[in-house]
Amino acid sequence: MRRAVTTLGAAGTGALLYGSLIERNAFTLRTFDVPVLAPDAAPLRVLHVSDLHITASQHRKHAWIRALADTKPDLVINTGDTLSAANAIPAVLRALEPLTAFPAVFVPGNNDYYAPRFRMPTKYFRQPTHRDHGAPLPWPQLATALVRQGWLELTHVRTVLKVAGQRVALAGTDDPHLRRARYDSIAGPAETGAVVRIGVTHSPEPFLLRRFANDGYDLVVAGHTHGGQVRLPFGPAIVTNCGIERSRARWLHQWDDRMYFHICAGLGTNPFTPVRFACRPEATLLTLLPRS
Repeated sequence: MRRAVTTLGAAGTGALLYGSLIERNAFTLRTFDVPVLAPDAAPLRVLHVSDLHITASQHRKHAWIRALADTKPDLVINTGDTLSAANAIPAVLRALEPLTAFPAVFVPGNNDYYAPRFRMPTKYFRQPTHRDHGAPLPWPQLATALVRQGWLELTHVRTVLKVAGQRVALAGTDDPHLRRARYDSIAGPAETGAVVRIGVTHSPEPFLLRRFANDGYDLVVAGHTHGGQVRLPFGPAIVTNCGIERSRARWLHQWDDRMYFHICAGLGTNPFTPVRFACRPEATLLTLLPRS
């Protein structure tokens, strides 16, 4: 028994060191093909970033984000939790600046409004942590600075953008994790003259996915879950901190026969739990293709 306990403790320590020192810095670009365009449309490349959780000192992460411009996407979507410290706005703007060479849109997440704080990991097993947050962050200032930089804010906004010469309909909400999403303000049938209709939100709550699907959106993009952040190897997430199932905590899935949704596992972590295990930090390049 003593040997088994010692072995288990050593394995746990090794996993913790690997997750905190190696995997959380192993930034990865995922790719998925999504058949959601009108039948005669040309393919579109959408770069989806989320949960950057930027602080001023994360120079390796800042450089990796800047280099994503080399993918030359047709559209960039940021689904929130960009900020993790009040003094990080200059670092955020430097990291994201190259991506404004392309049409780029964003919505906020819960950690844009409030700083992360230490939580006992066991809290995540009980229920989503809607009200357990830290000090307020200067989100209005960051949102204004992003708009000046060239980003379009989609918080409770419906719009149509010309992307690579094609009409793309977009609709976004405020953060549903903090119960700030007001879908009624953007409700109604999605734009029919667009080659694709995309919903944008931070947390992939099923009630929002259902409403986007009922209004005729082809794809919803979200983040928030960190893909579970700590997963069972080759298995599902352990927790999601939202209403989505653990088996669908990251990547591309069908909501029903009408709509897809993609959850980006994100590039960052809560600064108090800087560990990823079996769930690399990531951004995603989605290639949108015509429906068959």
